[in-house]
Amino acid sequence: EEVPDAVISAASKKMTSISSPLRAIVRLRRHYRGLKKNRLHLELPREKPAELVHTRLLQRQLSLNRTSLYGPSMSLFNQAGFESSQYFTFDTSVEHYSVKKCRRKKSRRKSRMVLYPDKTKKYLPAEEKSKAKRCLLLLIAIIFFQILNAIENLDDNLQKYDLDGLEKTMHREVFGQKVAVESIVELLKDYLATHVHNKPLVISLNGPTGVGKSHVGWVLAKHFRSVMDNDFVLQYFVMHHCPSGVAPLTCEIDLSKKISDMVTRAEIEEKTPLFILDEVELMSPVLLDTLSRFFEPNQTNEFLNAIYILISNLGGAEITKFVIQNASTELLHQPRGAEELVSIIQPVLLGVHPLWKAADIIPFVLLEKSHVINCFLEQMRREGLYPDQKHIENLANQLIYYTTGDKQYSSMGCKQVVAKVNLL
Repeated sequence: EEVPDAVISAASKKMTSISSPLRAIVRLRRHYRGLKKNRLHLELPREKPAELVHTRLLQRQLSLNRTSLYGPSMSLFNQAGFESSQYFTFDTSVEHYSVKKCRRKKSRRKSRMVLYPDKTKKYLPAEEKSKAKRCLLLLIAIIFFQILNAIENLDDNLQKYDLDGLEKTMHREVFGQKVAVESIVELLKDYLATHVHNKPLVISLNGPTGVGKSHVGWVLAKHFRSVMDNDFVLQYFVMHHCPSGVAPLTCEIDLSKKISDMVTRAEIEEKTPLFILDEVELMSPVLLDTLSRFFEPNQTNEFLNAIYILISNLGGAEITKFVIQNASTELLHQPRGAEELVSIIQPVLLGVHPLWKAADIIPFVLLEKSHVINCFLEQMRREGLYPDQKHIENLANQLIYYTTGDKQYSSMGCKQVVAKVNLL
């Protein structure tokens, strides 16, 4: 039977009214899938082949399940659309990671760029490294190596002169002068730490007779001859090298020549010569004037690198008086006592000659009876005699002493010890 035209037109209108919204939905879904595909294609990281296959199979299954909800009419459209699309997923973890990574990149990029007044973004100019900073670091490195080299040279000089051995020898052989010995060794260590000086070292040993001044000079001469050479040590005794019958001008020329020749040879070998001048109180004013010129700081380098030991009895009376007055205290065995003694005897020395302005004054105090007994023991050992304690005490009792309270100080020190031991 033929179907009337009215019925066909009504059916077609009905299908049109149903399919038009479906077509609109299909177009919207295709447009959304296209945007999603382009965005994920640009932002998603590449997956491994196995993971990519597994992801596409899951997406295909989800797509087939969704198309079955719209009936057979929608399956044709969805199959055609599925063939043109790559994949679709509701998992937003990867998308969130890509967006977060993109934002992090943008934030870092903004930190390196600045906005100029014309609203254009430009990169900041590259920072130039300061040359002054490099020069400062180089200067610090140079100063550090110079200080290190100076410390090494200081140790080498002290080892070369063996001042620790000298100190032990002086403490062992010099009795009753602990403060004086420590002061002498300290001055030598400070001076001999380097070979470059602005003035010579002048040490003046002052005190009464027999207290060990000449013995200290003998110990110093013996030690420096052993560590250097005999050519760089001079022991000058006024009564021997310049007796009373010789003209002072002749003594001046002789002493000046000896000092000049020795300092010249010592400068070539980078050594410090030692001059021990004993009995300085017997020197004429001409010789004292000659010495004072060698002590001046405005000289050539070779005359600045020298050590002078002046030994004299000047100030001995003042030291004796001070020791007797302070015998009951421990002031004599302290550095403070030595400082007071220096302030007492320095005007006396300057009254004799101005050359003592350039000298470091070391006072030697009186020796007690126990120190004199030690002198007897040491002298008898040197002579090869058996040291009998009772015999030594009998010899010590024959000397003259200053008695103050419970202490006895020898008026002549150990001056007569050698003579009495030789009579045995």
